[in-house]
Order: sequence, then C-alpha cells, then structure tokens
Amino acid sequence: MAETSPRQLLIPFAGRGSPSCRAALSTLKLPNLENLLSRLTLADTDTQDESTRSPPHERALAQALGISAPDGCIPWAALEARRLGIAAPGDTEGWGTVTLCNWQVGIDDVVLGDPASIEIDAAESAALLEIARPFFEEDGIALHASPVPGRWLARAGIFDGLATASIDRAVGYPISQWSPLADAARPLRRLQNEMQMLLYTQRVNDDRAARGVPPINSFWLAGTGALKKEEAANAVAPTVNDTLRTPALRDDGIGWAAAWQALDAGPLAALLAEYTRGANDVSLTLCGDLASQRYTVQPRGLARWAKSLFERTRAASVLEAL
Repeated sequence: MAETSPRQLLIPFAGRGSPSCRAALSTLKLPNLENLLSRLTLADTDTQDESTRSPPHERALAQALGISAPDGCIPWAALEARRLGIAAPGDTEGWGTVTLCNWQVGIDDVVLGDPASIEIDAAESAALLEIARPFFEEDGIALHASPVPGRWLARAGIFDGLATASIDRAVGYPISQWSPLADAARPLRRLQNEMQMLLYTQRVNDDRAARGVPPINSFWLAGTGALKKEEAANAVAPTVNDTLRTPALRDDGIGWAAAWQALDAGPLAALLAEYTRGANDVSLTLCGDLASQRYTVQPRGLARWAKSLFERTRAASVLEAL
C-alpha cells in the first residue's frame, strides 16, 4: 500500500447533486469543517462537468501524486501493479482494472450495479479468475489477482491510451453511457459478451443465488493507462476517506448526512487539532460530482487569526458548489 499523510485529507463525494443528498445538505451541522474552512485558504479548484470519465476525486488524487494523464487514462491499475510488485520498476506497459460486477437488466437499458455490494469472497474471485484467464489470454491480456476479491489487474498494450470511465462515474447509469467507444475497445466488448455467457453457466453463481446475493454477470474495465513516471509509484498520497461513497451512490440522503457527521467528529476534528498545534502541512481536499477544492495553510498573521474568529464559512454553501 502507498504511504499516506495523516495531515492531508481528501474526501470524495463531499458534495452530491442527487436529489436526496442535495436535500440533506441543509441538515448538516459540521462545526469542525467550518472551523477548518475559516482557517485554511483555498489553494486550488478543478471544475469540469459530469461527462468526464475521471471524477474530481480521482483527478485530485492524481495531481497529488504528480500524475498527468488525459481524461479516463489515469493509470491506477499500473500504479497498483507497481506497488504490489506485479509490475517491475520501469514497466511502461498498459494496465487496466477488471472489476467483477452485476449488470442490472431492465426493460429499456442495462444499469451497472455497485461492485462493492455484490459480496464476493476471495474463493469466488480466485475460482472465476482461473476460469476467465484463458479467454483474456486469447486477446493478449494477462490477468493477475489483487488483494481485493473481485478485482483483477490486467496487462496489455491495448490499455495504453484507452479512455475508460471510473466505476464511481458509471454506477447506477446505463452501461451504454459509459462504455468505451474507441475502435480499440471492440475486442474488449466482444470479450465482455463472452464473459457474460460464461459467467451465466458457473456454479459460483448458483451458490450465490442460494445465498440470496446478486449474480456476477459481467466486468467493468477502468483505471487504464501506462505509468510513465517513477515518482508516482513512490509518492506520499493524501489520506482518502471514502465513507461518503456508498450512501452517495445510492442517493441515501440520511446515510450520507450521518457519514458526514461522523467525518466531522472524527477525521476533520483530528485535522483541526493538527492545525491548532501549528502544523503547516495541513491540507483538505473536498470533491463532488463536478469539482474539487483544495485548502491549505497560509502564513498565520494576526489579521488572519482575527478574521477566522469572526468570519465563519458555511459548509453547506461550499459543498453545494462541488
């Protein structure tokens, strides 16, 4: 795992434009966040739109690691393979992350379900990897297990420069909206169809049906790209707290608000304590659907201290803008 900095906190899904989460904004009471926003200074803003394959929190993390890549080509799989020792130092081959998932078939479209909710275990993941490996190898794609059940790392030249959408963008939306459209992706779409038919016949899914959990009926490809700079493999990353992710993707406003309250009482209180003790490397990055905002420490003059006492930044207005 990458080394992380406890004084640099990155929060994905801090703002969410879905109906229930947006309605929950007015109920949030986040005193520690507001204290931090009053004391820190906005150092960087990245605003795009919801059509980007790489969401704001992934772009912000890539920037912190010194990775520069086109939309949908942040090489997360290559970086993970390097840190796990699967890829050798200096490897510039293309990699991608293959995540097993449940495609929810409706009348008019097929929707991507959240892979985090399929409850796959290590034994199921290993069994399916051995079944899938020959099919991927026929297309020149080498599969490797990762420490996370249901998530494999794939190595092939086709992944270098192939733009793919983050799972965090695609969950809950029609597959057709986010599937790669490039000509280079045609073999992958054929492979995806083959895997759907193969998975349909597997004993693993019979056992899953008996347990009452969703079938694993396809995979999602993301994190594609090649790692061109060695520095990123050794960089110190901010601490990423993703406790808002699940309620945000489900548009569970009550759960999202509860997760925010816990964040404020825990990690944000700790970050505020670090700032109060005089740490100069404190930073906070808030990410939503459209934008990220990074706040850092500026010189602590008397005027700034007085301003922080009397001017309180409303958390809701900041989060709403994300």
